[in-house]
Amino acid sequence: MIRRFLAALLIAIVLTLCVVYAQAKDLGSFGKTYPIAEKDALVEIEEKARLVDWKTVLDKKKPEKYQPPDKIHLPRATKNQTRFVDMSYTAEMDVPDGKGGILYPKGYSFNPLEYVTYPKTIVVINGKDKKQVKWFKTSEYSKRIDVMLLLTEGSFPDIAKQIDRNVFYANEKIIRRFQLKVVPSVVRQSRKNMEILEIVPESNNKESGR
Repeated sequence: MIRRFLAALLIAIVLTLCVVYAQAKDLGSFGKTYPIAEKDALVEIEEKARLVDWKTVLDKKKPEKYQPPDKIHLPRATKNQTRFVDMSYTAEMDVPDGKGGILYPKGYSFNPLEYVTYPKTIVVINGKDKKQVKWFKTSEYSKRIDVMLLLTEGSFPDIAKQIDRNVFYANEKIIRRFQLKVVPSVVRQSRKNMEILEIVPESNNKESGR
């Protein structure tokens, strides 16, 4: 039971929290804040504020301008092929058993997919590549509610508007964890491994979607 819980927790961390939801950005505050000041000081602040290029400042703060700091460029797939990735995980610290002992010691390895099932299918594309966006829009994946779309590059508001669904960013950790090499890639569980379908955007969608 504990092992199943740990596996589910690991899956949640690796496959969900590794994804950057593109709209969840703190816009912060613009410039300094001041306490109530004397009239002359307020006039001086207003004069300095008029000298600031606020359009540039605000444009930099817009969430649609956001790009993940650890994004990785992946080349476009040149052939359709399937690979399998072992999701085995090695504990980076001792896992306590709640009774003063150690349930799993640091260095213990296990495959979470032996205990839980990951129900989603992940599709990864480059949002700057029109062919990849078109491929997704015309594929079976665009109609499925179990599909999570990740971008390696591109503007999430533009893509989300084109396909009318939530869009996420893939960060470095998830790209490394799934050993992604090209895009489009479709990631889904196949027994105890994750199956990676590498798809040429121009290929027949029925064949590539399998």
